[in-house]
Amino acid sequence: MPSSNANSKPVALVVGASRGIGRQVAIDLASNGYAVVVAAKTIGDPSKTTDPFPPNPNSPASNITTVAREITLAGGDASPIQVDVRYPESIQNLISKTLSTYGRIDVLVYNSGAIYWAPVSSTPLKRFQLMQRINPEGLYATVEATLPHLRKQGGRIVVVSPPIYSRFFRGKTAYAMGKVGMSVLTKGLAMDFEREGGNNLAITSIWPAVAIESAATEQFTRDNPEELNDLRKPAIFSDAILAILKAPISAVNGELLLDEDFLRDHEGVTDFSKYNLVPGKIPRRIMPMKLPDLTVAEQADEGKRHDSSKAKAKL
Repeated sequence: MPSSNANSKPVALVVGASRGIGRQVAIDLASNGYAVVVAAKTIGDPSKTTDPFPPNPNSPASNITTVAREITLAGGDASPIQVDVRYPESIQNLISKTLSTYGRIDVLVYNSGAIYWAPVSSTPLKRFQLMQRINPEGLYATVEATLPHLRKQGGRIVVVSPPIYSRFFRGKTAYAMGKVGMSVLTKGLAMDFEREGGNNLAITSIWPAVAIESAATEQFTRDNPEELNDLRKPAIFSDAILAILKAPISAVNGELLLDEDFLRDHEGVTDFSKYNLVPGKIPRRIMPMKLPDLTVAEQADEGKRHDSSKAKAKL
């Protein structure tokens, strides 16, 4: 975890925190000593309460207002701030409000995402463009706006994006193009941090080894309740993120991690049954047991370095 001022909590900005996995991450960060900015597009009326409360965490009734209220009722510190990551001005407003509320940002978790799984021939251009705007473009814009403030005292960025391997592209190419692009940002920005010689910044991607209950999975479990047997609770994801934030920068910078594998290899977890959504069932692992090594023998050879930002020609 980044060091913090003795008189203030470290501040975590969780983008995409209205439901499901993002909600759980926000709640667990707050219970572990972070002040949390709960950010997403969906907001509620703070003068009205949902019945029941808290609402179903995977339903439209769950929003940044209800999540922040859950946190504060439990004794935590949270502020709901609306953002639409398709628009840079909305992201800038999010950062400005975060700084005016807490004065700092120590952690950025980017969980916003649009999903549409279909072959290229069945994926309309508008669907493709929406996914690119929310997934890689939204991430890039959020990182760009947040990075100057993370640099002030050091910080961590956690991105919800997958390891890079060819099977991931099958049947969902348009979606995969954006999500893999997010993982490329993780790899590339980590190299930037290393080039700069900084030892107080890290970026890490994380992805579930086993499918996790969320708003996205409800469409499958509604049609086939047996699908519940292959799901885990989102707590495994937030536990893995907390472990990443505590790990040395050298162990996580630029890594594309799987939640289960990181908890096993770095936290010594061997029994994952508490995370199973249906007790007594063993969920099917959806990710490969072994992932490809993306490095090459000439990895350290940078060739001729060129920085377009220092060139005379400007856009």
